Amino acid sequence: MALGADRGRRSNGGLFASKLAVARAIGAASRASGRGGGTTLPGRVLLRLEPEALRRLGMQLDRGTTVISATNGKTTTAGMIAAGLEADGRRPVHNRAGSNMTWGVATALLEQRGHEGLFEVDEAWLSRVSDQLDPSLMVLGNLFRDQLDRYGEIEVLAEDWAQIVAARTGRTRFVLNADDPAIADLGRDEMGERREGVTYFGIEDASQALPELQHAFDAKHCRRCGHPYVYERAFVGHLGHYSCANCGSERPAPAVAATAIELHGMEGSLVTLRTPGGELNLELPLPGLYNVYNALAAVAAAIELGIAPARIGPALTGMRAAFGRVETIEIADKQLSILLIKNPAGANEVLRTLLLEAGESGLDLWIGLNDRTADGRDVSWIWDADFELLEGAVRRVTCSGTRAPEMALRLKYAGWPVEAIEVVPEVGASLDRAVASAPGRLFAMPTYTALLELRKLLSDRGLAEEFWR
Repeated sequence: MALGADRGRRSNGGLFASKLAVARAIGAASRASGRGGGTTLPGRVLLRLEPEALRRLGMQLDRGTTVISATNGKTTTAGMIAAGLEADGRRPVHNRAGSNMTWGVATALLEQRGHEGLFEVDEAWLSRVSDQLDPSLMVLGNLFRDQLDRYGEIEVLAEDWAQIVAARTGRTRFVLNADDPAIADLGRDEMGERREGVTYFGIEDASQALPELQHAFDAKHCRRCGHPYVYERAFVGHLGHYSCANCGSERPAPAVAATAIELHGMEGSLVTLRTPGGELNLELPLPGLYNVYNALAAVAAAIELGIAPARIGPALTGMRAAFGRVETIEIADKQLSILLIKNPAGANEVLRTLLLEAGESGLDLWIGLNDRTADGRDVSWIWDADFELLEGAVRRVTCSGTRAPEMALRLKYAGWPVEAIEVVPEVGASLDRAVASAPGRLFAMPTYTALLELRKLLSDRGLAEEFWR
């Protein structure tokens, strides 16, 4: 019996190795073809051949796995954590290209070697991936209204995440955003008591608060009792300092906090952090408060992963922007800066950053709005984004993508001059016109699939690296 069982295990192991080889070969062929798909196709094939592949490959990560999820910022946060790990001499298995569903994670596990996992995960896939990988650390950044046709309202995701956290308490440590009510409440049990193994992060610098709550304000009611939250201040969308006057639920005190912030437009920011190990000063090369939140999450996670704070600061200072997230590419002797937009809260932060860049001559913009599956079919979110912030600050804008005319209409109602708005749906032609007409720097604001089209166009022209490599 024992001999037969041993032979069975060897046979199963050999079969699994064959499946891995097939999936790797398909991935190599996909990349060689230059058609993309290298970050998803190998994982799709592997999971079709072996549905338990994530679990089996994840078991090889004997130093643990970190999982990051959020509506906004998970790719950048994961990149920041990766920079901290690498500064500490640890190279994680990491889905660096941002393919964050099961097949993207499977591809990373299939094609990389290492003892430690670091995976950003799509919000709706968090349960499935965490069940398979049994993460030792989970970093949950925020929940904003996004792709309502896929996710529904944020309360739906918050409830799903609450079940995940409750089931994993005692087995997994958590890094949570204290400033997002839906995320912060995950760190409390049914009685309102703090769960085991929870670390909070947040912003304490009141000078960075918005003058008023934005229209893109999602977390309005207490998850405990349903009464409206009272906000003392808000920083990004509904992220801020809040409390419930009915049940007493309030923002928890963060262990890692930004106590002083200086924003310098596209150049980035200077941030002073309070951590359990003392004060940390960051020169962050990425713009906006949203990237301050990403850095806070990364620093809190890095501390949980045993990285000395003295190594975290330089690692973040020297990191490159994640794919399509404040990435700058030279084109025709001009700078093209790409800033992904995909929901009202994220778009508002990009608009606030661009307002700091608007000189007397005004901004030159290229906006790509698509309504494909990965973008969300419903693009009504553009009417909740505050494009009015740039009224009077734009010299020229070219609208591209499958919903280019609707984007142009939104900008007209935002008060942008009609004569400054041009509609050219095709990506290549629209980019050429925008670059030709821009006297200097051009800012591109694409939705997700428009970003993929734009980056492929640039890589095909030899101006940028292929994003799936």
